[in-house]
Amino acid sequence: MTQSCYLCHATNFVPRKGNVRDNPALQVIECEACGLVTLTSIDHIRSKHYEESGMHGQSPQPIEAWLRESAADDERRFEMLKPALVNRRVLDFGSGAGGFAQRAQSVVREIAAVEPEHRVQTYWGDRMSIYSSIDEAGGDYDVITAFHVVEHLSDPRAMLRHLGECLAPSGRLVIEVPSASDALLTLYDCEAFQRFTYWSQHLFLFTRRTMDELLRQAGLRVVSVQEYQRYSLANHLYWLSRGVPGGHERWRFLDRQELNSAYAASLASIGMCDTIIAHVERP
Repeated sequence: MTQSCYLCHATNFVPRKGNVRDNPALQVIECEACGLVTLTSIDHIRSKHYEESGMHGQSPQPIEAWLRESAADDERRFEMLKPALVNRRVLDFGSGAGGFAQRAQSVVREIAAVEPEHRVQTYWGDRMSIYSSIDEAGGDYDVITAFHVVEHLSDPRAMLRHLGECLAPSGRLVIEVPSASDALLTLYDCEAFQRFTYWSQHLFLFTRRTMDELLRQAGLRVVSVQEYQRYSLANHLYWLSRGVPGGHERWRFLDRQELNSAYAASLASIGMCDTIIAHVERP
């Protein structure tokens, strides 16, 4: 059967350099018509896959370690959205270890999370409302967040439409995904990164253009789709020099706010940041 593009239904794809690090049988391909990046197959993601996915190691790491690993992003996202969260009813969809939701508890009127992984629900117990599915979480939320989860969904259009229906009339959905236009993949053509970053759990990778199209197909009103750079210049220089991750830690001496801000702005100006952040509302 000929594979067709999830977004535009075209049937012509070009292979991307690199390989899927945990499943060499899969290839990464890009739609020639719209630019959507996907895998040659997504059939390995089945119902209830993420309940025991092993995404954080074959022997799952302790939740405390997962929280430490995600702390910087959890704090960044909380500070970015804090003014919009105050005294609001909030849902964090695909909450991971729960670090963002934990921080948001300090300012919201009410917060719930959706995370199918059983051990997260067990860890938090009655300290946080964590549901296994969006259907259990209900609706009428002022803010819904979905951080690095849309790329894991086999039918992101349907889920985004559902999330939109869970918003209050004046509510907002905030989405963050890794970018298919990451400078290490495109501008620098870094072979080591191309062998490292692609993963069988990431079924789609989006650009600003393809994310905007996905959101419109989901029937949502697009407020903004923006470039954001998570990783620093030190991280990129380390990849290019040593071919391994961790440069933002090992070369911390290069970590200057002014330098990183200027670098991020330069990448954003050419559409090659590592992250896409979208804000949408109900139509």
